[in-house]
Order: sequence, then structure tokens, then C-alpha cells
Amino acid sequence: MEQHRIINVEGRNVHYRDEGRENNRTVVLLHGFLQNLDVWSSYVLSYMSKFRVITIDLPGHGLSESFCDVHTMDFMAKTVKAVLNEAGVDQCVMIGHSMGGYVALAFAEKYPYSLRGLGLINSHAMADSDEHRGYREEVCRLVQENRASYIVGFVPPLFDDSKRAALSKDIKDLQEQCLFTTAASIMAAQRGMEQRPSRVRILAALDMPTLFIYGKNDSRIPLEIAVGGALLARKPEIHLLDNVAHMAFMEEREYLKPRIANFVDNCYIK
Repeated sequence: MEQHRIINVEGRNVHYRDEGRENNRTVVLLHGFLQNLDVWSSYVLSYMSKFRVITIDLPGHGLSESFCDVHTMDFMAKTVKAVLNEAGVDQCVMIGHSMGGYVALAFAEKYPYSLRGLGLINSHAMADSDEHRGYREEVCRLVQENRASYIVGFVPPLFDDSKRAALSKDIKDLQEQCLFTTAASIMAAQRGMEQRPSRVRILAALDMPTLFIYGKNDSRIPLEIAVGGALLARKPEIHLLDNVAHMAFMEEREYLKPRIANFVDNCYIK
């Protein structure tokens, strides 16, 4: 199966990878803010013998071009759907980390018939609080002043203190990956996240398996918000991880790889 692909969406290039077995069990992995599809490489290697695995550079990230001043989660979801249409994927299990989870929730609202299951890693269905909207405006200011300095300082606190030494190479690699994101794309993503509505109602209405993975030490998502939202789902599977912060899928990848694979399998059981 061809791997790297570029498609044109509304006059701009969107990059994705399509790997693994050509069967009806497809998992789509959506990266978080500043990242790109390479962040899922170890998962793709683990899953490609069993599933068809599609990873996507969301607009303004990786090799995908920036479209406008604001990349809303709805627009990113529309871009994901364009990729799946191009790839001939009618249904999939979609799993998103952080911002990728917001995109997955927007996708679930717009195209629920295209999903067999939904997974959120360090993500939730709430809208931004007033405080967090102010934080996003501050991010835009910092990025305009010194993009590289902001990115280099942004990445390490995403990982739990207890993990940073062991994952120092992963942190450095992630910093280098994130440095490819332009200031305009960073601000477009921040403004898109700032504008996203609450999708608690959508999450509660989904009649499909839903996976929730959270770090107990995630300073970006209070545990009560994470668990409270997860408990609203009709068919939840919840993992709360000790000594894990906002990068659960990297901090505990060997623990999570088989559990995410089992979740995908279960989504395809009739």
C-alpha cells in the first residue's frame, strides 16, 4: 500500500500516510497541537500488520499547508473527512490526542456514520473557559515575539516530572518536530481551539464504544473535567494513569499500545 500521500483540499495540500493491511479495520490517529503524524510512528509500526492505519498532518502542521487565520476544529474535521474520502474509507475508529481529540469530536458531530468508535487521549468535550481563552491569546503574543523560544519551552512540561529524564530523547525529538510549525499556523490553531463549542452533548449521545485515556498529573486537563466527561459516554472505557501528564501515549506507550489495539478490535465486533 502506498504510504505518503498528498491531496488537494480547497487549493491547499494536505499530507497523510496510509499504511498497513487493506482490510475493513481502519484506525485513524490524529496528533495534537504543534505535532505532526510522525508522533504516531511507533504505534503505526505496531498496528500495521493488523489494521489499516491512517495518520494525517492536520492543517498548518507537518507537511500540510496552512489555510487561513483561524483553523477551527470543524474545518480540521472537514479536512480529515476529505482524506478519508480520498482513501476510500467509509468507517473507521478515530483516536485523537489533545487538539486531535477536539477534531475527532467535531468529526463525530458532523459525520457520526463514519465512525465505529472514538478515542480521546488527554482531551475532552468542554469548551474553553474564559481563563483558557486568555491563555490562548497570550500564546499568540508569545509566538509573535519569539516562536522558537515558545516551542522549546512548551514541550517539556507536557511530560510528567518523573518521566522527563527517561524520555529526554523523545522530548528533544518532539521539540524539533514542533519547530517546523510556523507562527501563523500556531496562531490559527490556537484561535480555532479558542472558538470550539462544547461537545458534551455530542459525546453523551454517541452510540459507539468510546475510549478515554488521561494522566493523573495532567496540569492542562483537571481530572474532574476528564472523568466527568468520560462518565457521560454510553459505552466508555476509561484509563487513568499514575505518574503521567499530557503526553500519555508517549509516556506509557508500551502499556497503551495493546489496550488501544484491543479497543479498535472491540469496535469492529458485531
